[in-house]
Amino acid sequence: MNSTLASPIVIENIIQCKIRGKVAYQSHVPATVALNMTFVKPFDDPSGKGYQRPVDPKRCNDFAIYLSKGEDALFTPILLNAGGQWEFSAYDKQRPSFGRIISKGKASLMDGQHRLGGIKRYIQETNAEINIPFLAFHCLDEDEEIRLFNTINTKAKGIGSSLSKYLRRDSDDMSWIATELLIRAESPFYNIGSIIGKRNKGRHITLQNLYRTLHLLSKNPKVSFYSREDKLTMALTFYNAVKECFPQEWLDYSSYRLTHIVCLDALSIAGSTILANCSTESKRQFDYNGITKAVIKLGKIDWSASGPLKYIKGMNGSKSLAMDLEERMLS
Repeated sequence: MNSTLASPIVIENIIQCKIRGKVAYQSHVPATVALNMTFVKPFDDPSGKGYQRPVDPKRCNDFAIYLSKGEDALFTPILLNAGGQWEFSAYDKQRPSFGRIISKGKASLMDGQHRLGGIKRYIQETNAEINIPFLAFHCLDEDEEIRLFNTINTKAKGIGSSLSKYLRRDSDDMSWIATELLIRAESPFYNIGSIIGKRNKGRHITLQNLYRTLHLLSKNPKVSFYSREDKLTMALTFYNAVKECFPQEWLDYSSYRLTHIVCLDALSIAGSTILANCSTESKRQFDYNGITKAVIKLGKIDWSASGPLKYIKGMNGSKSLAMDLEERMLS
């Protein structure tokens, strides 16, 4: 672990603060400076005090691609441990917490390894310079540093794929359609779906589940050119028709498999063919009545949890069931 610097680095516009009794510094530096003034403690370091996993090149590459989006590509500060090698001096007595740092040694990078890896690739390929925000503790001992790293990487929890889709609803059409199916009172999913992805009694379909099954429903190229509003109407018409044909089965999740994901996916796969048949590409018109007529042809199906569909599982099970459902609807 090489923490030495060829020459001291001066960092301006530092805000000094305390976090739970620990002195810390906040500011930003150019990317080239950030790469020069930091080092990583690998997990297999001979000292026994290393903890960082090897860099994943794909994650670095993904972050570099993210940065290429321009000014909208914001990111959080990297977290450092200066190890007592940074000296702070205030600009004046009236502002004792605002000043400059003279760094006589590199800071240990506790959080942000893949961000810096992506930034390094980005500036190498674009010759651009960007500012890197940081939060640095003045001095954590090695055990404190390891404990904080462990907390950051084991206690933090992602927001989940369902909530992520909800947050993207303004920029992603399928996320918007899935969200509308959960929040509109006229939707059959209105009272049985969860936006945040947490299932509970009565709400067993997540927004992520709907997002995936909608892709299956609208996968046919004949449907792709329609607007998101049109696709929403198609989805509402199709799933409402299914609910009307099997009202008890739709509402009783524990006794019937109709609204279990494997069966919903099967319905959506079969439904994609029906939507394609109801589409007239040349006139950009759509036969919504054709959806209802096709769904009615499903006739009587035993959706019971103890019936013949009891052992249908996974995407292969959905595809197998879809073949039978499609044959019925096209008969």
